Amino acid sequence: MPIKQSVCVPILPQNTMSQDELFAAIADIGYPAVEIWGRGEDFADFCESAAGHGLRVASISGHDSLPDGLNNADNHDRIAAELRESIDVAAANGVDGLICFSGNRIPGMDEQEAIANTAAGLRRAAPHAEAKGVNLNLELLNSKVNHAGYQCDHSAWGLAVVQQVESPNVKLLYDIYHMQIMEGDVTRTMTENLEAIGHIHTAGNPGRNELDDNQELNYRGICRALSRSGYGGYVGHEFHPRGDVVAALRQAFELCNV
Repeated sequence: MPIKQSVCVPILPQNTMSQDELFAAIADIGYPAVEIWGRGEDFADFCESAAGHGLRVASISGHDSLPDGLNNADNHDRIAAELRESIDVAAANGVDGLICFSGNRIPGMDEQEAIANTAAGLRRAAPHAEAKGVNLNLELLNSKVNHAGYQCDHSAWGLAVVQQVESPNVKLLYDIYHMQIMEGDVTRTMTENLEAIGHIHTAGNPGRNELDDNQELNYRGICRALSRSGYGGYVGHEFHPRGDVVAALRQAFELCNV
C-alpha cells in the first residue's frame, strides 16, 4: 500500500490563499493529513477546518523550546507538564504524534549525560503517552546549516535515547533533509530502524525546496523502500515551494505515492 503523506502547513507561504482554500487543494490532491508546529489560539480553528475537508492533523509540537530542551534536566518539570497537556490535546483531536526536542548542546556536558537526560525527560511523559495512544517523536535536525548547536543531530544519538526510554510510544521524527546533510545513507538507516521511527519529514537538499530534480535525493526510491519495508506512519512534506504551492504539493504527492 502507498505510504501515508501529510503537509506541514506553517512552512508554506502564508499569503497566497486562505486556509480553507489551501486545505481544499490539499484534500483534492489526495493527502489524508496536515501538520502544524505550534498550537496557539488558532489551533482549534486549524483542526476544525482540516476536519471539514476530511483531513487529519498528523503532528504538532509537544513542548517549548527547540534550543532549550530535554537535555537540560532543569527543564524536565516544565516539559513534563507541557507534554502532559499536549498529549491530552493530541488525543482529543486525533493527532498521532508530538514533536520533542533535545535542545542545543550544553557547554561542559558530555554526550552520554545529554542522552541520559533526554531519555529521563521523555520517560516521565511516556506512561501518559502510552495510555492516550500518542507518540512522542524526538526530532533529528541538522546542526550544520539550519540549527547550529542542536544536539540530536545524528541518527545514532536519537536511537540511543529511544533505546534508553524503552517505551513503544517514544520514537524518532526522522527528517530526511536534515539527516542527508549530517550523515546521508538515509534509506538504509530508516529501513533498518523502522520500529524506532514514528514520523518522517521530507525536503529537497540542498535548499529545502521541492522534491524535484534540482536536488540530490531520490524521493521516489526512498518512499518505495519505506512502503516495501512496511512503514505505517506519515511522511510529512516540510519544504519551501519556490513556485506555485499547489503544483509543488501535487508533484510531491505523486512522486511519493508509490
